[in-house]
Amino acid sequence: MSIFVKSEIAPLKRVMLHRPGRELEHLTPGTLDRLLFDDIPYLPVAQAEHDRFAEILRENGSEVVYLEDLAAETLRANPGLREEFLREFVTFSPNVDYREELFEYLMSIPDDKELILKTMAGVSFKEMNVKPKFILPGLLNRQYDFALEPMPNLYFTRDPFESIGEGVAINRMYSVTRCQETIFARYIFKYHPEFGGKVPLYANGSEHYSLEGGDVLNISADTIAVGISQRTTPEAVETLAKKLFADESATIRTVLAVVIPSMRATMHLDTVLTQIDYDKFVVFPDMLPTLRVFELTPGAKGGLNVRDAGDSLRSVLEYHLHQDHIHMILCGGGDPVASQREQWNDGSNTLCVAPGKVVTYNRNTVTNRILRDNGINVLEIPSAELSRGRGGPRCMSMPLNRAAL
Repeated sequence: MSIFVKSEIAPLKRVMLHRPGRELEHLTPGTLDRLLFDDIPYLPVAQAEHDRFAEILRENGSEVVYLEDLAAETLRANPGLREEFLREFVTFSPNVDYREELFEYLMSIPDDKELILKTMAGVSFKEMNVKPKFILPGLLNRQYDFALEPMPNLYFTRDPFESIGEGVAINRMYSVTRCQETIFARYIFKYHPEFGGKVPLYANGSEHYSLEGGDVLNISADTIAVGISQRTTPEAVETLAKKLFADESATIRTVLAVVIPSMRATMHLDTVLTQIDYDKFVVFPDMLPTLRVFELTPGAKGGLNVRDAGDSLRSVLEYHLHQDHIHMILCGGGDPVASQREQWNDGSNTLCVAPGKVVTYNRNTVTNRILRDNGINVLEIPSAELSRGRGGPRCMSMPLNRAAL
């Protein structure tokens, strides 16, 4: 079964990553804000840290596959697909006058893997070596601008799509700069020999409202939680719920819409809350008093029933997980300084690889100690450079297959 994810904690069998590439070296101070970065990671160290992340996943029973390999395999298996794929890509070029030259340049790259990596890294005017169509940009030193902008956020594979049960939802991203990331997922799930036509799609990326995978938690076989956040709209949550409820083969019958503050520090639900065991979650304590939960269930004639859950998040989770008591382990231990610092460095953004076993950043020393004190097996990865992108181990991973609980 190519997709099977019905919990956050079942043993992780197969996971998709993207190894950071030259797209990080194409960040500049002037483009950081637009490309959603706060700093420029040092690529060799970021790659070494990411390689250790993949190694730990393999050591704990996970098959690791890479987005760049799946995309290249898709093109390799469909020789006539290159032109369609690249025609769509060049529509994202901000320089409309050079799109045909950009298309021809990309088409000239013979190797499929090299081509995929180039679309990820971005294409500058300098390397295209095209004759300028205007004089002033050259006089203003604009010749080094990108005909195709880099995608430095790609190593956060959680966001462009999410696995839900035995299907996937391909997202419309919040920021224009990330919208082209979803092209890879759409072609993989439409044309890759393993996935094409075999996986239910609950969204295809053309929806009107933004939704990102960091906001989707697979609570159980019949319940998901979706954050209403800076990057996921309430309209998107309702749209996804209707698609899930309309699929008779899907088992999801409850969507919990969790409202979180719309701000960069808490951009997704999984930056403030992740499940780490049957009855344990790690949570950013500043958010607990403010979280509001709505329950969405199937209504008459394809509609929805929506009600304010009213109870605390803990009570809602206890009910849907059939647990007598959910332990909320506080990021930073609830200390006002440590909790804010470690949440900023993704102390709450853990990746559970088996019940009670999680991958975390080593820099979050307070939270990691408290997790161990609560019986959690903590697998630390180095994080000096990866953490500069404001995403943790869960953000950097897209589970494709988990065992059944």
